[in-house]
Amino acid sequence: MTTATGLSFREATLADVAELVALIESAYRGDASRAGWTTEADLLHGQRTDPEGVAAVVTTPGSRMLVAEREGLIVACCQLEERGGVGYFGMFAVRPGHQGGGLGRQVLAEAERRERERGAEQMHMTVIVQRTELIGYYERRGYRRTGELHPFPYGDERFGLPQRHDLAFELLVKTL
Repeated sequence: MTTATGLSFREATLADVAELVALIESAYRGDASRAGWTTEADLLHGQRTDPEGVAAVVTTPGSRMLVAEREGLIVACCQLEERGGVGYFGMFAVRPGHQGGGLGRQVLAEAERRERERGAEQMHMTVIVQRTELIGYYERRGYRRTGELHPFPYGDERFGLPQRHDLAFELLVKTL
C-alpha cells in the first residue's frame, strides 16, 4: 500500500534485519537519537535491540515487523504481535530526521488498521513511565493509561543499561 505522501508499507523480511536494527538504535539511543524527540538516551545507554531480537519478531508466528518506506528507504517500523485476541504494538521507530512531521502518526494508524483487519479489538503497548511526552503523544491518539506497571528488566543488557533505578513500563490500551 502506498499513501498520498509516497509512503509504502510492507512486512519486514530477514534481509531487512540489519537496517532495522540500525534504524531502531538511531531512534532510541546515543547522540543520533537526539536529532528526534523520542530519544531514551538520558534514561538508558547501550543497545535498544539486536539482530536476534529483530529476527525473532520477523520469524515468530503471530509476530511481524511493519516497515514504512519512502523512495526505497526504510523510514519507520513497528512490531505487531497477536496476544490472545489483542494486538501488541512495540519496537516503534522513526528515523530521527523524519520525526515531527506526521510520519509516526501514519505508521501508528496503519498498524491499528492492520490489527483491526486481523480481528483485534484492542491495541496494547508498554511505555517507560518516565517518558511523559511520549505517553502524551499516545494519549492524543486515543490510548489510555491503565496504571498497570511492569518492571524494567534490570540486569538484561539486551534492553540497555539503565541510568536510573526507578524505571518501569506502563500498559497503554486503545479500543480499535
